[in-house]
Parts: sequence; C-alpha cells; structure tokens
Amino acid sequence: MRFAPSPTGALHIGGARTALYNWLAARHRRGSLVLRIEDTDRERSTEANVEQILDALRWLELDWDEGPVSQASRSDRHEEALRRLLESGAAYRDAATAADVEAWKAEHGADRGYRGEPSEEPDAAVRLRVPDEGQTVVQDLIRGPVSFPNRSYDDFVIARGDRSVLYNFAVAVDDAEMGITDVVRGDDHLSNTPKQLLVLEALGFATPRYAHLPLLHGPDGRKLSKRHGAASVQELRQAGYLPAAVRNYMALLGWGADDDATLIPTTELIERFRVEDVGRAAAIFDEKKLRWINGRYMREMALDEYVAAVGAHLDRPADQRLRAACEIAQEKAQTLAEVWPLIRFLFEPPVEDEKAWRKTMKDEAPVALRAARDALATASGFDPASVEAALSPLPGQLELKPGRIYQPIRVAITGSTVSPGIFESLAALGREQSLRRIDAALVRLSA
Repeated sequence: MRFAPSPTGALHIGGARTALYNWLAARHRRGSLVLRIEDTDRERSTEANVEQILDALRWLELDWDEGPVSQASRSDRHEEALRRLLESGAAYRDAATAADVEAWKAEHGADRGYRGEPSEEPDAAVRLRVPDEGQTVVQDLIRGPVSFPNRSYDDFVIARGDRSVLYNFAVAVDDAEMGITDVVRGDDHLSNTPKQLLVLEALGFATPRYAHLPLLHGPDGRKLSKRHGAASVQELRQAGYLPAAVRNYMALLGWGADDDATLIPTTELIERFRVEDVGRAAAIFDEKKLRWINGRYMREMALDEYVAAVGAHLDRPADQRLRAACEIAQEKAQTLAEVWPLIRFLFEPPVEDEKAWRKTMKDEAPVALRAARDALATASGFDPASVEAALSPLPGQLELKPGRIYQPIRVAITGSTVSPGIFESLAALGREQSLRRIDAALVRLSA
C-alpha cells in the first residue's frame, strides 16, 4: 500500500481518511505502507507543508513502514523510464501547440483523441502513444470494472519540453518500482487511472489493484469544506478531538461493520477492515456525530489518561489540581476543548457573563443564596456528599424548585449557567472560595 499526498497545504479530512484506509488495509493484510510525498510541484510543495502532513499522521498515530520518499528525488528513475519509452517508440517528441491540437480535433472530430507526429525539435514535449482500438479497463475493487475507450484519449503528454515529467507518468513509474500492489485513493483520481495503466503497459510493468474511494460530503450533500466545520486534521486536534475517536469515526465514512457497530477500537478496525467492503455512495462527514463518538471515548478513558490528555491540550501540568478538576468534568465534556470552560472557575475568578447574571440573579435569588451560604458555612464536611446533604433540604424549606436555588449558586461561583454538577463543583472549589464568591454575588445583588 502507499499513501501519496501532495504537500500543497494541510492534510484535509478526506486525505486523512485515505491514509487511514491504506493503513488499516496494510495492517489487516500484514503488508507494508509506503509514505510517498508527491512533491513535483516545486512552487507549492514546501517543507512546511510536508511537515504539516507528517505532523497530522503522527497525531492520528498512523505509522508507515517506508519513507517518507520524495517523488522529486526520483527524477533519475523517471528520466530512465522516459528514455526507454522513447527508444521503444512507445513515446515520441511532439512540438504541437494547444492551437495545433485544437485544429487537429476540428479536422478529425471532437470525440477523437489527438494523435501527433514525431518531431526532432529538442524542446518538444514527449507524448505517450495511445492505441486507437479497444478500451482501457480499470478493475476497481469498489466500483467493479470501469471502461475508458482508447479512441477518446489524446496521445497524452508525459514530459515537458525541459524533460520534467508529469504527474501521471511519475506516479505510474513510482508505483511499479516501489512494488505497490494496491492503490487506494479518492475517486477524483479515477480519470487518471487509465493514463497510468497505459504508462505501466508501455513499460511492461504489472498493474496494481485499484480502489477509488467515494468523496466526502457535508450533511447538506455538498462537497466537504470549511463551512461544514473542521476541514483539516490540525483543526480537529485544536477542536479537542481524540486521535482514537477520529480514527473510529473516519473509518465509518464509507465503510461499515456487518453488525452496524459504531464504537470500534482501532485493534478491531484492523481485524475487520476490507477495502472491498467500502460503499460506492458519497460518505457524509457530520461533526455532530464525531462529537458524540469523541464524548463516548472521553467518558470511557481512565482518569489518569484523561488528565494527561486535558493537560496536553491546555498546556498545563497534569497535577493533582487538574486531576480534581477533570474528575468532575469527565462526564460532561465531549471534546478536550470543552473541558476548560467547565473547570476554569477552579483556576480563575468567575467569568463575567452578563446574560447569565440577568437571567438567573432575580426574584428569589438573594433569598436562595443567603440560605445556601448559611447551609454551606455550617456543613459538617465539604465533600460532594456533605455539600448535597447541606443543600438538599433548601427546596422544601424555601418552597422553591431545586433549579431556582442551584442556578444562582452556579452563577455565583462560576459566572456561567453551565458547569459540572453543582455539589461536585462546590466541593472542588472548597468551602472558603465558595463562600467568598457567594458573598460577592450577594453584595452585587444588594447594590
């Protein structure tokens, strides 16, 4: 197998899924995965972009067995293959311009592929001869056989006048010489495949098996883009997703287990994944479902692992203080990015959320806060159970619904209407800080 991205930007989710499918298939079949960087576009292929791809693959924990191999570094092998084709007559130099090709097609019919005349000009481009008869058939593992009539294909250019080779030629040579047996890539490459098959045939190489994956769409049915949320692997990481959850979700974008399982650990994905089982329809990337899966993974993490992940995401030490904060937030957050808003009140003063204050701190709020303050001040202990025991009689005593008491407390100690459980939040904050913040809220209310 091989994953062969072009380093022209960040690794997008579609490319990451292609990498994952290649990785799963290679591990399932105990094969090898080659990472090849298709960097022949020297203007757009930068070292920074290469590093972005490597960084994304490392974060996803998708390792490779060979590489990264630079396609540009194989230029000598491409030139050698080009020389062989010229010497055999399978390719020829052609000085025709775009206008010449257009004129030829006007004479011979628009449905005919261009057929040129060999030229001796040293700066002429090099074209591969395409037969007039027959068809080139792609035996696709997902789509079945897909036929392309040779008559409709131009003798296509495989090298420019300066002898630099074009994409379809370089890819075919690289796949053959690297011993690639299976090519799994997006179906936007399907139209390239017959050209690559013609190159392989002309060079006498065996052809790999091909599988072209359906592209990813957003929930609105349109091609996946930034308007649907995170578009790259780095954006998923910044949004607080876990690599294991992302692997799980991306594996289901086109492929599915026979039992319709949703939460599938990576070890099981390796055991079950087969490229042949990928569907033909466009897969829908829905970040809401990814968040749900990620939330399940987060809730099932061991606390030590959870604290380490949160600490790394927040760039904070995974100390006892963070551990206590994570312990009360683990059941509520669905992404690592959602943890900090839940626990910030334990590290910083309450946030200033005027909307939350106006909504909550009215009517019986001062009465509720004063009663809660007295109950908390005299509580026998300040663990969650003791806090609950101190506060739970108040709704009956004040003839108020629990929310009319607990929400003012929540806003007083956090500044927000959203937090972990109120008893756990108070216990984690501690008696002294809790009382101080309730007192501050009462002062503001009286003013």
